[in-house]
Amino acid sequence: MKAKDRVKSQDKHILNLAHIVGGARSILYLKEDLVAYDCDGFTIHKHLPKAVVFPKNTQEVAEIVKYCSKNELPFLARGAGTGLSGGAIPLNGEIIISMVRMKKLISVDLENRRAVVEPGFVNLKLTNSISDKGYYYAPDPSSQYCCTIGGNVAENAGGAHCLKYGVTTNHILGLEVVMPNGEIVEIGKDGIPDAPGYDLLGLITGSEGTLGIVTKITVRVLKNPEGKQTVLAYFDRVEDGSQAVSDIISAGIVPAALEMMDKTAIEGVEAAAFPVGHPKDIEAVLLIEVDGIAAGIQEQIDQILEVCRKRNVREVRAAGSEEERARWWANRKTGFGAMGAISPDYLVQDGVIPRSRLPEVLSRINQISSESGLRIANIFHAGDGNLHPLVLFDARIPGESEKALEAGSQCLKVCADVGGTITGEHGVGIEKREEMRFVFTEEEIAAQTDVREVFNPHNLLNAGKLFPSPGRCAEVKKEMKAQAIS
Repeated sequence: MKAKDRVKSQDKHILNLAHIVGGARSILYLKEDLVAYDCDGFTIHKHLPKAVVFPKNTQEVAEIVKYCSKNELPFLARGAGTGLSGGAIPLNGEIIISMVRMKKLISVDLENRRAVVEPGFVNLKLTNSISDKGYYYAPDPSSQYCCTIGGNVAENAGGAHCLKYGVTTNHILGLEVVMPNGEIVEIGKDGIPDAPGYDLLGLITGSEGTLGIVTKITVRVLKNPEGKQTVLAYFDRVEDGSQAVSDIISAGIVPAALEMMDKTAIEGVEAAAFPVGHPKDIEAVLLIEVDGIAAGIQEQIDQILEVCRKRNVREVRAAGSEEERARWWANRKTGFGAMGAISPDYLVQDGVIPRSRLPEVLSRINQISSESGLRIANIFHAGDGNLHPLVLFDARIPGESEKALEAGSQCLKVCADVGGTITGEHGVGIEKREEMRFVFTEEEIAAQTDVREVFNPHNLLNAGKLFPSPGRCAEVKKEMKAQAIS
């Protein structure tokens, strides 16, 4: 080994892991290098890992996992670090297995409408790689220009167009997974997801990296729709915009996307990199996209325009060109990051509610904002009731971070209270662990941790994520086991 490839560490684990991945160029272990990995997109909590290793293939991932398991070293996988719930934060001094070097587009089979990618392959690159042939990959989270498909699988990521096309799990046909003991398994072999037996694809997708490490993904790709059109609508009252959302769905229209932003969110996007000239005094904007057979698009657009006019819309119009449509979407998709233009810090929340309860929930969120003294912007997938309250705060002010977390938790409690849930696409991670009790009983949580123990019995893989801290939950598990024995 060349001198520049040698690791200068006295830690035997660092030396042994470096040997697995090929030397110093594939491992980070100095504090100044590890700082970049102390959090993901959930920046309120930060913890340093023990090391970060960069495997190049599945076999190296398996060898790293075997080594960690044998030596009882906690470990976790990380993609691009864009997750918003702390799922990739190393709470226990983990070895981070970074998947960024496993970034190949392995194969494309357009005849059967599928592609195979490594976990570090960037979401938007898949669409860009096949768009010239008339195909695309549907899941489109706001971070799709940089998030990885492996991370999307872990979080079951969605996006603006999930109303019509579903979230990541609806587009996964097969997975190669390294189990927590280092065994390599294939699930949904040959891209056939509906084989007899348990739905292991569905179980792994959205498990937030607690059951195994995905190293290869077979995804479904779709044919580009013949036609596509987008409508922009401005409302002077959030209530009118919310009712228009329900009216559009009630009219039998299933838009590809149906997005909404409130006044504070509009202020942010207009102050950031992609302003489009939204009126400063407007209370709500809807962005509605329909696609499908070209011959039916205009009829749907006309219906949408009529629905909005019946709900006191100030202005509503269809995009006059593809360039205008693209600007509207750039404005919306950079909405989260745009909050940095009007606030030093922000916390992104993620809850789901019945569409019919939108006005009530948004009113309650405004009340939480007033009571906390913190502004809350609302950007959300209105069509399927997936809300994203953004709590704006300044971490430099003592106590504001805690206040923001409490306000975010209260927003989730409102979602649960109206029959919704605490996450639609961002996952639970560490951010919402305790809020799991808003929607699950202790018995239900215990049953889920039992499933985790089947896959991850020593809890070395991404420990401390997804489920609340032990308490009554642990007592319930003891009771259930005692009953089973008796």
